[in-house]
Amino acid sequence: MLDGIRIVEFEALGPAPFAGMLLADLGAELIVIHRKGGGTAPGAPERNLLDRGKRSIALDLKEPADLATARALIRSADGLTEGMRPGVMERLGLGPAEARALNPRLVYGRMTGWGQDGPRAAQAGHDLNYLALSGALFYAGLPGQAPGVPPTMLGDIGAGALYLSVGMLAGLLNARATGQGSVVDAAILDGASHMMALLLSMGAQFSTTARGQSLLDGPHWSRCYACADGRYVSVQCLEPKFHAEFLRLMGLEDDPAFAAQFEPAQWAAQADRLAAIFAGQPRDHWATLFDGSDACVAPVLSPAEAQSDPHVAARGIWSGGAPMPAPRFDGQTCRPGESPGRGQHTDAILQDLKDRGLI
Repeated sequence: MLDGIRIVEFEALGPAPFAGMLLADLGAELIVIHRKGGGTAPGAPERNLLDRGKRSIALDLKEPADLATARALIRSADGLTEGMRPGVMERLGLGPAEARALNPRLVYGRMTGWGQDGPRAAQAGHDLNYLALSGALFYAGLPGQAPGVPPTMLGDIGAGALYLSVGMLAGLLNARATGQGSVVDAAILDGASHMMALLLSMGAQFSTTARGQSLLDGPHWSRCYACADGRYVSVQCLEPKFHAEFLRLMGLEDDPAFAAQFEPAQWAAQADRLAAIFAGQPRDHWATLFDGSDACVAPVLSPAEAQSDPHVAARGIWSGGAPMPAPRFDGQTCRPGESPGRGQHTDAILQDLKDRGLI
């Protein structure tokens, strides 16, 4: 889908290379500038899954010749992505002003946690911190407990990489129409705050300042329950018709204790009853009971178990221990490329720049 689009990615951690992988999965040509002499973290695979489908050139941006090569790559590109702290690219002489002077059509994507400006811009932070400040973390967890730690994909990927990717695509469309590039300021804090719009659209249920009183962090029908074997099932039957189906399969449709679905004062007692029932059977018993129903119940699977799930397998979501590209497009079969070794394509990329007359 993105055939013919060239994006230069400066090596970073987390959301920025994930965005690059997504764009490469969709067919863009990604050239990642790896740090010369760098390496993988201890215990990490030699080849990074997030580099799949990309070509790699190793450069030392403090060396004049390598810096000139980076500038040549920028002149050849449609887009650029980086995930440095604010000011780092400017100190290298590769900030947006310098890059767009080289290439006015360039879409310059910047990925940070706090954003390019504001009192916290220069501070360190991680996924959990950005979610906390945005307000999104307020609803993570059960009444009386500290907010839980969501998987990093919520902040780094959902609020970060995906917003950077959408911003890059919007900028590329605009550049195609106008001939002018743009700067994409993608911040995890911004994305997490923006995603809160879904919760706020649900009205008063998310205007409370008391934890455990909203439609996600309090009800008996919106949480996970432990089973007899120490594993878990997820329940989230929000709509009354799905809640009714859940109660029917649990044998509780005529139980007066569950007659009121949306009464916060009753949620704790209802949850305690359900917890005792779920604890009486192993997880797979419940998975079988609810399979094929609209009760909105699913087993909590480990990553290894998820790959073997019949629905996941039927859709071909995993291949060789790695997730396949998403989303899908009709009439196309998208196969991800291999991950390169660091600097694997340095000679070929330099030759390409010479052939273009850029170095």
